[in-house]
Amino acid sequence: MLPDEILEQLNSDFPSRESQIQQLAALYNARLPSPSLLVAHGLTATGKSSIIRSYLKRSSLSYATINSRECITGRHLLERTVASCLDALDEHYDEKIDRRPYARTENLSSLAVALGRMLEGRGKFVLVLDGIDNQREAPHTLLPALARFGESIPNLSIILVTTLPIPHALHRPGTPHLHFPSYNRNSLLTILGQHPPKIFLQPPSEEQYPDYTPDLAAEDDSWLWGRFIATVYDALSKHTGRDLVSFRLAAMRLWRPFVEPVVQGTFGTRDYSRLMVNRRALFQVEDSVLDKIVADNSNLGATAGVTNGTVVPATPSTKRRTRTIAHDLPYYTTHLLIAAYLASYNPSRTDVTYFMKHTDKRKNKRRAPSATAGVTKSKHRKISRHLLTPSPFPLDRLLAIFRSLLVETVPQVADLYTQIATLTSMRLLVRTGGVGSSDVLDPGAKWRVNFGWEYARSLGRGVNLEVGEYLVGGVD
Repeated sequence: MLPDEILEQLNSDFPSRESQIQQLAALYNARLPSPSLLVAHGLTATGKSSIIRSYLKRSSLSYATINSRECITGRHLLERTVASCLDALDEHYDEKIDRRPYARTENLSSLAVALGRMLEGRGKFVLVLDGIDNQREAPHTLLPALARFGESIPNLSIILVTTLPIPHALHRPGTPHLHFPSYNRNSLLTILGQHPPKIFLQPPSEEQYPDYTPDLAAEDDSWLWGRFIATVYDALSKHTGRDLVSFRLAAMRLWRPFVEPVVQGTFGTRDYSRLMVNRRALFQVEDSVLDKIVADNSNLGATAGVTNGTVVPATPSTKRRTRTIAHDLPYYTTHLLIAAYLASYNPSRTDVTYFMKHTDKRKNKRRAPSATAGVTKSKHRKISRHLLTPSPFPLDRLLAIFRSLLVETVPQVADLYTQIATLTSMRLLVRTGGVGSSDVLDPGAKWRVNFGWEYARSLGRGVNLEVGEYLVGGVD
């Protein structure tokens, strides 16, 4: 067993993991035998690799750690294992081992021979394979062979760090497993509250605040940070990510904009209730929990600005209206979709009024009625047509509305029927009639649109066409 002061230091560095540290101390020490294989499993960000590496570093055992995610192929893993073991033995025994006998490690048999040769006559050696269950291009016999290495190499102990337990993949009964459960709320707050960030990046001036000492600043940092991370967990991390990494990332993204009024002098360091009311908008958007590879500082739709080099999450008041996602469609295909939308939401009896080019009656019909015109006819307001369910339409009506929307003639190279079939395969147009026919463009079939008003309006504005002017009843 390790000395009590070392165990206390490990328990202090890794809160809520006292049981796992005690089990490692009982299984791996210099004076007692150790199991030839141990599977340490747990979900992401539960401290598996960090605790095992810290424990072995403080113990007197020689060990080597291999990160399987850094190995491209199975042979790369084998050669990396041999090289790491040689380096660990050189450092532990303060000697230089000849690398020539271990130049090539082509398969698991050669790995077993190499490990047995380099560990012959030496003390206990611990080999840690981190993330072995996610190894790329791994041999099918990798895990069963590693489980049997201890039978031929007595002084070798292997620790497999995995996400899930793998008892069936080892083909070996009686393998001990060490479980690292996910952190609960109290554990996350305790771990993240150990090292609170500073409220003031630059200390306040001594002339203005002569009594604000570094000890008082550290106390305020710890007090405000503890209440802040509890709010972040309850508002965001409880629902979007309960692991330590995502929780820490969300808290650090929100910390600088949250304490900005304190830095500016608007609130005091202990006015948490007033500060929370003032900055509640930070906890109402999802920008702090969305991961991005490249931070787009110029797009205010995603961020509100940059403060002291930190991207400030957007608030409902600063966030711009995001544009509706639209497909990059050809010119005539866009007009076909617009015509299909109008054919679905306009009654067929209004086509002459809205789409005839040789008359001006359309303008008179689309004029807004006066305040007293509709009082005697109906006292109830009608629902806008774009809020109703789209109606099916035949193919000839779609083509007629399409040609009326265009000022110029359609060239012969524009194969409209092929475009309609493509839009049907993209589910932008849905076929509702003529199901018994195998022909997609059956004249007896009917279609309806599979998108709404926002998408139709964005399509129209892409070709300088206001769809609302052709919609019966207009858009409120």
